[in-house]
Amino acid sequence: MSNRRAATRVRRRVAAVFGAGCFLAVLAGPALASGDTQAGGALLFEPGVHVQREDGAPELPSGISALSWTVSDATTGQVLAAKNAHRQLPPASTLKTLFAVTVLPRFPADRTHTVTEGDLTGIGAGSSMVGVQAGQTYTVADLWRGVFLASGNDAVHVLAHMNGSVPLTVAQMQAKAKMLGADDTQVVSPDGYDNPGQVSSAYDLALFARAGLGNPDFAAYASTASAQFPGGYDAHGVFVKSFGIQNTNRLLTGAGGVTPYPGLVGVKNGYTTNAGNTLVAAAERQGRTLIVTVMNPQSGLPQAVYKEAGKLLDWGFAAAGHTASVGTLNAAPTAYHLKGITAQAPAPAAQAPHPAPAPAERSSGASARAWYVGGGLAVLAAGSVLLLRRKAGGGRNR
Repeated sequence: MSNRRAATRVRRRVAAVFGAGCFLAVLAGPALASGDTQAGGALLFEPGVHVQREDGAPELPSGISALSWTVSDATTGQVLAAKNAHRQLPPASTLKTLFAVTVLPRFPADRTHTVTEGDLTGIGAGSSMVGVQAGQTYTVADLWRGVFLASGNDAVHVLAHMNGSVPLTVAQMQAKAKMLGADDTQVVSPDGYDNPGQVSSAYDLALFARAGLGNPDFAAYASTASAQFPGGYDAHGVFVKSFGIQNTNRLLTGAGGVTPYPGLVGVKNGYTTNAGNTLVAAAERQGRTLIVTVMNPQSGLPQAVYKEAGKLLDWGFAAAGHTASVGTLNAAPTAYHLKGITAQAPAPAAQAPHPAPAPAERSSGASARAWYVGGGLAVLAAGSVLLLRRKAGGGRNR
């Protein structure tokens, strides 16, 4: 009789443990799946245009022909609207935003460097150049102005060599992209030059811009319209002390018949044969900073990338406060230094940043991981069976 009572107690304990394990497994499944698939906004992985307008919000502008674009709030991280936000496309020189986010904090602006021939190796044919010359000495600030204003691949390569090497810099850029949740980005060259496999997305480029604008030096370089760059020997052997360079972002300068956008902060434009025209543009109005990314307009109209970005910025400022978020940017710097004015952003929640979500076809991994947890609990419960059986006495085997 005592053995039967002991066995009954064992069965009750096992049932309680197993039931608890199964209950936790059921809870863990949807909880983990939801948290994983919603990081950054699962809707943004769906193709097409996404916007959730509320009362008072204007219609999206017509004539936006870009293959991919996003409109987001730099302070809150809210994505107001997007089209094919995670579509992987060649980024051209907009990838220099990631280069700057990665390397800019590593050197003080007044540090000097005398350029060697080795610093200028590996630059792709037809690259945009600011005019860096071997044997000449430049400050780090000079080189960054060459990167941001003239989109100089020569300045990028010098800074990459100062950083250790081009391959090391590429690896660091890739690591930084992953840290920011920019999972669409594959880095092959630090300057954005066309290379097989080098891609990014409108979402990722917005992440890089948002992270960069948290650095006052990044914001200052990105918003500089023109500067003097140290000279060297010209084609006729005459030494030139310095020459003027102008930012190639026409929304900032108004060059080429483009109307300068009021309150523009930058950030970076680009063009290659494979990428077409690309642009990351940030602008500030009445304390609100918006980031627009436009990749490869298809209209064929002159200056389409700037005109479409301007339309999206106009819409974003008009729609802000009248749209529900269709997603969020993962990178969350705590302050923005725009035109010398620091606007404090809300402190992020006390949690580790989530990586960007996997596309829908990969989201089942979240559920699998959740059920692995539940399965582990079930195994734990099963283990408890054996343990409790032993504690109840092994008389059954006698």
